[in-house]
Amino acid sequence: MGNVLVTGGAGYVGSVLVPKLLAQGHHVKVLDLFMYGENTLDAVKDNPNLELIKGDIRDRKLLDKSLRGCDSVIHLACISNDPSFELDPDLGKSINYDAFFDLVDVSKDVGVRRFVFASSSSVYGIIEGREVTEDLALQPLTDYSKYKAMCEDVLLAKKEPGFIPLILRPATVCGYSPRLRLDLIVNILTNHAVNHKKIKVFGGDQKRPNIHIDDVTDLYVNSLIWPEDVIDGNIFNAGYDNQTVNEIAKSVQASVGDDVEIVTTPTNDLRSYHISSDKIKKALGFVPQKSTKDAVEDLVMAFGSGKIPDAQTDIRYYNIRQMQAMKLR
Repeated sequence: MGNVLVTGGAGYVGSVLVPKLLAQGHHVKVLDLFMYGENTLDAVKDNPNLELIKGDIRDRKLLDKSLRGCDSVIHLACISNDPSFELDPDLGKSINYDAFFDLVDVSKDVGVRRFVFASSSSVYGIIEGREVTEDLALQPLTDYSKYKAMCEDVLLAKKEPGFIPLILRPATVCGYSPRLRLDLIVNILTNHAVNHKKIKVFGGDQKRPNIHIDDVTDLYVNSLIWPEDVIDGNIFNAGYDNQTVNEIAKSVQASVGDDVEIVTTPTNDLRSYHISSDKIKKALGFVPQKSTKDAVEDLVMAFGSGKIPDAQTDIRYYNIRQMQAMKLR
């Protein structure tokens, strides 16, 4: 098993991924600001193969120190999603794009062989009337998605023998995590259904591709063992299905209870996204196993067992609120 650095490893996806990597026998370094809490990896904190490094990916000296001895990188760290990025565009650019150059260069300098980049399906923008496949031209609509696309170009330009880049474009992640986010569509609707017995749907016919957090973390685990010749410089979408917001709301209602009211409101935001995940299925045999309904039921169980206290008031569940409180620069 290898030595892997996971940037953002204490975040929403990372706190589910890191225990899986440790279970596979990897030595894992986590580089993270821990801005959403120091306890997200408590379940594995005593594992001798885990090293926690509190720091900023914009610190090149820290990158050099942290990457020593690593043969793989899974790069998750970023200012995540459009509203969080727009809160401070300069901060977002410095973390999501500017820091990427040093991360890739230092990785190559110290002998990292595999570099897995968590991009986003939002890089496609809005493409109507056809399956959104990896060979389509990108049309990012926001700074967040624009810099994701630009990082892809940076990484592919650095490709050379002995340095294997892989770009993954997952759909929106959903489901329970020790570092839970309640600002993602499936999680938002479930939270409101459980705690308010009411779901507000704006529009409803827009498609929103999703992927369960267990599936997306399995994707990253597998990215360290797939054959190099198949993943080298490749790009893959990854999603479970492309449901409309109305379909997601009805799924939440079915899981939480008939007493949940769905209120539909007109909206001017008619952005609709859908992606094809056929390429990764054919090339690597990867097929997500869990549905958005599974994610909803996991969240309902977590609410019921007290794992999500203060869901309305704890700012750590909400990226924007936490960033505003921290005044990160």
